[in-house]
Amino acid sequence: QVQLVESGGGLVQAGGSLRLSCVASGSTFSINAMAWYRQAPGKQRAPVATITTRSGTTIYADSVKGRFTISRDSAKDTVYLQMNSLKPEDTAVYYCAADHSIGTKNWNYWGKGTQVTVSS
Repeated sequence: QVQLVESGGGLVQAGGSLRLSCVASGSTFSINAMAWYRQAPGKQRAPVATITTRSGTTIYADSVKGRFTISRDSAKDTVYLQMNSLKPEDTAVYYCAADHSIGTKNWNYWGKGTQVTVSS
């Protein structure tokens, strides 16, 4: 089992920055991919960025390319999401996900989420 805990959300003005953190615990040696998803009010949860834990290969949603950066610190079992040039449409609950497989769309493990609110 793997547990995920997100932190770093908050209220920020448009154009500002936030850095989210996701700390993994438990059987983290078995995790090969991690991701950030977000869910805005009235919308489905959608992928934001993914990273493979060993090679560090990243994939981004088109809506965040050039503004968000996903990274990992394997020694700390932590994944980050650096969010710059934030827009009101980035407002959502941000969730961390992890899985044993690379390329999955059915993530095994989820955190409880952290709220990000961007004011105009």
